Amino acid sequence: MVSLGPAVLGLRRDARILKLPPYLSALCILVGVVWLLLLPLNDYSRQTYVSENALLPGQVHTYFGGSEHNVFRAYRHEVHSLVDKPNEERVTKLQEIFRSAGLKVATQKYGYEIGGRSIKGENVYAVLQGPRADATEAIVLVAAWRNMNGEINHSGVALMLTLARYFKRWSLWSKDIIFLIPQDSTAGPQAWVDAYHDAQAGPAVEPLSLKSGALQGAIAVDYPAGPWGHRFEKLHIHYDGIDGQLPNLDLFNTAVSIASGQTGIGCTIQRMYKHDDSYKDRLQTMLRGMVNQGLGHATGPHSSFIPYHIDAITLQTVGSGWHDEMTLGKTVESLTRSLNNLLEHLHQSFFFYLLMQANRFVSIGTYLPSAMLVAANFSITAIALWVQSGRPPKPAAKPFSTDSKDEGVEPEMTLVKEGDMTALVPASAFEIVERKLFLPVAFVCATHFLGLIPLYLFNRVSESALYPTFFLTALLTPALPLLGAYPFVTSLRPTLQHLHLIQCFSLLLLGLFLSALATLNFSLAFLVGLAAAPLSFVRPVPGKPRIALAAALVLSLVGPGLLLCVVGRPWLPSEALGGLLKGAVEAWAVNHAWTLQVVVWLVWWPAWVEGAAVLAVSGFVEAD
Repeated sequence: MVSLGPAVLGLRRDARILKLPPYLSALCILVGVVWLLLLPLNDYSRQTYVSENALLPGQVHTYFGGSEHNVFRAYRHEVHSLVDKPNEERVTKLQEIFRSAGLKVATQKYGYEIGGRSIKGENVYAVLQGPRADATEAIVLVAAWRNMNGEINHSGVALMLTLARYFKRWSLWSKDIIFLIPQDSTAGPQAWVDAYHDAQAGPAVEPLSLKSGALQGAIAVDYPAGPWGHRFEKLHIHYDGIDGQLPNLDLFNTAVSIASGQTGIGCTIQRMYKHDDSYKDRLQTMLRGMVNQGLGHATGPHSSFIPYHIDAITLQTVGSGWHDEMTLGKTVESLTRSLNNLLEHLHQSFFFYLLMQANRFVSIGTYLPSAMLVAANFSITAIALWVQSGRPPKPAAKPFSTDSKDEGVEPEMTLVKEGDMTALVPASAFEIVERKLFLPVAFVCATHFLGLIPLYLFNRVSESALYPTFFLTALLTPALPLLGAYPFVTSLRPTLQHLHLIQCFSLLLLGLFLSALATLNFSLAFLVGLAAAPLSFVRPVPGKPRIALAAALVLSLVGPGLLLCVVGRPWLPSEALGGLLKGAVEAWAVNHAWTLQVVVWLVWWPAWVEGAAVLAVSGFVEAD
C-alpha cells in the first residue's frame, strides 16, 4: 500500500499549488452564472400548484354583479367628485359611505420626515365583523387613493366601497374583513400596519383606535380607470415585498387560479405583458424579478404587510380588453372567500422562489447553489492568500562554486511516519512564517466601520443633495487608496504579508456575508457577488508604484458606483439616478428596508476600497 502523506507534504512548498485558486474562483463564478441561465428550462423549473387544500381556489360560486354594477358606478362618481376636494372633506365622505354600509370606521393620521421633505396623510379604514368570527383573525382589502404611479385610483376605491357594502350582507365570513383606503401606496399602508402591531415610528404616526385580530392576508386593488370606466385586458400581480421578502406562493397561485380559471382573466408579472413562454421571456421575467428583489423597495401597498409575515399581493389592471369592474370584483370576492376558508396561517408552500411566469417557478433548493458558488469563489481566494501569507520568502540563489566541500551537501530532511510507512521529507515543507495580524485586522475593521459615514449621510442629507453626495462618494472611493498609499506605507511600513492578510480577511468577510445573505435575499447576494467578482483576482504588485497605482485606478473605475455615474450617464440621467436614490432613502425611512443600503455601504463598498488600497500600497512595498 502506497502512502500519500509524504507526497502531499512535499507539495506544501510547490509554487504551482497557489496558481490553482484563481482558476477555481473563475470556475465557481462561471458555473454559478451558467446555473442561473439554466433555470428557465423545463428541466429545472416547475409548474405552480396550490399546496393548501383548504383554499379551494375557484370552487365557490360568486354572486357579485347585477345591481352591484349600478352601486359601483355611483361610488365611482362619488370618488371622482372628491379628487379636488380638501383632505378633510374626502376623509369625511369616505367615512360616511362606510358607516352607511353598517361598518365601524376610524381614521389614522401619519407623517414622515425624509431628507427635508414631509410626507403627511390620513388613512381611512373600516372593520366588518364576521358573523361567525370571534375577532381573532382578519383579512385586509386595500385600495390606495393614489397608486404607485401617482394616479387617482378611481375604480379601485369605488370597488372597495362596493365590496364593503356587498360583503356586509353575507353571513358566511369566519374572519373579520378590514377595508383600508390609505392616502398613498407606500407611506400610508406602512403607517397603518406599523400601528396595527404597535410599532409605529414616532409620535407623527397615530395609533389605531380600532383593531381586529391577527391579519391572515392582504389583497390590494390598483384600478385607476377614470370616472367613465375603462375595460382592461389582464391582471398584473405584484408580489415583491420589502427587503426581498415574498408572500407564500399559495396566495399567488390562488390569485392566478381564480383569475385565469374562474373569471378568465390572464395574469402577468414583472411588467412582462406579452409573454410567449419562450426561454427568452422566462429569463427576462426572472431577471426583472431578481432586480426588484435585490432593490428591496415597495412595489405596491402589499409590500408593507409582508415583513410582518402577512401574505399580500396587489392586483393591477393593465391593457385594454373586454374585462370590466364586475369581473375584477368577482375575482376579489373569490380570493377573499378562499382566505376565509383557512384554518391556519399559510405555511405549506414556498416562501423563497423565483417566478418565470404566472404558472412557472423555481424553488430555493434549485436556484440557491448559483449564489453560493459565486460567494464561494471569495472564500477560495481567501484561503489561498492565507496559505501564501505563511510561506517563507524564497531563499536567495547561491552563486556557482566549484569548491569540493560543497559537493554532496544534502538539504535538511525530516523523518515523517504515517502508519507503518516512513519517509524523508525536506524540512522546508514545514516552515511557516509567523503571521502579524494586528495591522491587517485593524485596517479591515476600520474600513468596514468607515462605511457607516456614507450610510449615515445618505439618510440625513436633503433630497436635493442626494445626487451630488453620491457622485462625491463615487469619486472619493478611488481617491482614498491612491492619495493614502504613500503616507500609509511611510507611517505604518506594511509588508507584503500584511497586504496578503488584508485581502484574505476582506474576501473572507465578503464570502461570509454573501453566503448568509443568499438565504435571505438571493438576488441581492448574487448581483453583489458578480459586481465584486474582480476582487478575487486582484494581487499586489510590489516594487512597481506606477503599475500599482494605475491598476488601483482601473479597479476603482469599474466599481459599480463610479461606473453608474460615468458609464451610465448617457442612458441614466441624473434625474433618474436621483429618483433611484430618493426611493432607497424613502424605503429606509418609511418601509424600514435595510438590506440594500447595509450591504452596499457596509459589505461591498469596504471590500472594494480594501482591494484598491492593497493594489495602491503594494507599489511602495518591497518584494520578498
